[in-house]
Amino acid sequence: MAVLANCKPVDVFHYFEEICKIPHGSRNEKAISDYIRDWARGLGLEVIQDDVLNLIIKKPATAGYEASSTVIIQGHTDMVCEKNADVEFDFTKDPLDIYVDGDYVKARGTTLGADNGIAVAMAMAILADKSLVHPALEIVLTTVEEAGMDGAKGIDASHLKGTRFINIDSEEEGVFLSSCAGGASVRITMDLAYEALPTGDYVAYKLFVGGLKGGHSGMDIDKERGNSNRLLARVLDVVKTPYLLSCIDGGSKDNAIPREAFAIVHVKKDDVEKLKQEVGEYEKLLVAELQHSDPGLFVKVEQTEAASQAFTEDVKKRAVTLLLTVPFGVDHMSASLPGLVETSNNLGVVKIEDGVLKINCAVRSSVESRKWALCRRIAAIAEAFGATYMLTEGYSGWSYSPHSELREIFKDVYKKKYGKDAQILAIHAGVECGIFADKMPGLDMISFGPNMHDVHTPDERVSISSTANCYAFLLDVLAAMK
Repeated sequence: MAVLANCKPVDVFHYFEEICKIPHGSRNEKAISDYIRDWARGLGLEVIQDDVLNLIIKKPATAGYEASSTVIIQGHTDMVCEKNADVEFDFTKDPLDIYVDGDYVKARGTTLGADNGIAVAMAMAILADKSLVHPALEIVLTTVEEAGMDGAKGIDASHLKGTRFINIDSEEEGVFLSSCAGGASVRITMDLAYEALPTGDYVAYKLFVGGLKGGHSGMDIDKERGNSNRLLARVLDVVKTPYLLSCIDGGSKDNAIPREAFAIVHVKKDDVEKLKQEVGEYEKLLVAELQHSDPGLFVKVEQTEAASQAFTEDVKKRAVTLLLTVPFGVDHMSASLPGLVETSNNLGVVKIEDGVLKINCAVRSSVESRKWALCRRIAAIAEAFGATYMLTEGYSGWSYSPHSELREIFKDVYKKKYGKDAQILAIHAGVECGIFADKMPGLDMISFGPNMHDVHTPDERVSISSTANCYAFLLDVLAAMK
């Protein structure tokens, strides 16, 4: 029996469960794209699949809606692949282990992919249901949204005739998004120099920072949650016990606040207890500092297998200090929209590959000049520490439009359905609306979605009742467009 068989709306959760069976991390989306392509063709619908595996699926207007403006419904097929360190899971081949916990659907030990599988499932349910009334529909399912929005950037908009654009990639019911931040990445690389471990009684220990909440690097960046990469650098910086550093690693996604990080250090046997004491004392300070945002924080010191070589002292100091210096968190709050984060950076990934230290940063801003100014500041810091950098081309933000017929339809339907006003917000996270706005000037756009929590983390969950509410609301919106 299907895990989500008793969840309503039945069709939406049926398709969501099918999606969960198919691995679909960013840049591993051929299987999911082909599956949806073949499924839609089986319904007799027109399907366009492009070279980067984007899908455009067209469904004609129902009777009485032929003169209505064509509506684009958009989501993305990829998911962020995050798991707990103690979970054995291969995102390239394993189906998600989903389950129901009260009003929520979750996945055991991994991200759920409700961001943005719920949008895909809603779109499939609409395409399959012949009883619905609606204008002509163009379902657009893009790829690699979570890793640079490559699909949206590469889509050929000449295939699209719609003038109204509904993005289903928001995470709070009753909140309609009307603008979002743009983003860019800064990738720092530092060549490492090694030296053989000195002779003598040296032992290796893993310093592990964990128990953090992590979160979405846009939506959660203002929640003052700990960043494991930054916290690990602080631990390494404060330790006075002489140590040699042979490895540092933390985070796995640019757009997820890192929850875990570790370093391998080598100390003399006589200094082991001193090291443990220093780390233990600093752990207490960090726990007190982050007791409200990250009550599960811990720093472990565990013996591990020794390496044959370690960083030179110069490289060690430059690497640790660089991680201490690169900005993390909110850089500017909006002066025009109180409470909105304007500019931020996420120190997302730290890893060593082929003798090179790599640090990935995700910069977001609703002001283009400040976005690039922060990118340049990070690049200048990298240069100061003898590292090199590469800036991505980034993606555009979505500017607020003071006049939107689509937004008024959403507001009117919501007020009639629930007897209260919906919220209209700008967000610091990035959705693909900005890219489509560039490709299709004049497009009338809005973004909405059901309640989701802790996306981009293994605690990700989506509300079943909220999904039902949002799907019913979407059908009412389409019906109101006659």
